[in-house]
Amino acid sequence: MRTMPAVLVVEDEPAIAELIAVNLRHNGFRPTWAMDSASAQREMDAALPDLILLDWMLPGESGLSLAKRWRANERTKGVPLIMLTARGDEADRVAGLDAGADDYISKPFSTKELLARVRAVLRRRAPEQDGEAIVIAGLSLDSATHRVSFVDQPLKLGPTEFKLLHYLMGHAERVHSRGQLLDKVWGDHVYIEERTVDVHVKRLREALGAAGAMVETVRGAGYRLTSKPSVAVPGAAKAQLG
Repeated sequence: MRTMPAVLVVEDEPAIAELIAVNLRHNGFRPTWAMDSASAQREMDAALPDLILLDWMLPGESGLSLAKRWRANERTKGVPLIMLTARGDEADRVAGLDAGADDYISKPFSTKELLARVRAVLRRRAPEQDGEAIVIAGLSLDSATHRVSFVDQPLKLGPTEFKLLHYLMGHAERVHSRGQLLDKVWGDHVYIEERTVDVHVKRLREALGAAGAMVETVRGAGYRLTSKPSVAVPGAAKAQLG
């Protein structure tokens, strides 16, 4: 089974939020609802979604303010974001896009249009990591040259550990279940027991040496790669990837 993309719906009107959530679920997405800025921030702190649907008008802090803050934050700036609002004039659309939104949908909107825009934004964002070096808290992975290093010291990873790290770094701070990792790293057409993921995560941590602590176990949920600074010293890194 393919992994369902997670969508954070930030909307203070329950009827609209439920309509959006139902249509997302029926079309292969996994929605989470936040009704105000405080609950939205808690959801973002817990785990990054694959996409955010953000209402402009919220109780307390506005959606526009949230968008600006998330775009200014290193951890959250790469999450695709679509603004939802009844404010449809050109100046408001420009303000939303300038705040960092990938797209802007004016209310009322059709659910078909919403779903089409969600898919389009995800398609546009998906290729961004392909072929590019990813650097997180001193840990660097270059998919073009197949090299990994930590604080400029080369590391040696096996092919499966490399693929696992590539996926985790490309989706940093997000929690991934064992089933999701099997799907994304091994492919959903391959039958492998979920405990195999644990074995390769252990090998990955060992290969990363001092940076291994960046691969966190989230009890009852799975694994994530965190961008928190490592306590490692440069000399702890190992030999070059072959």
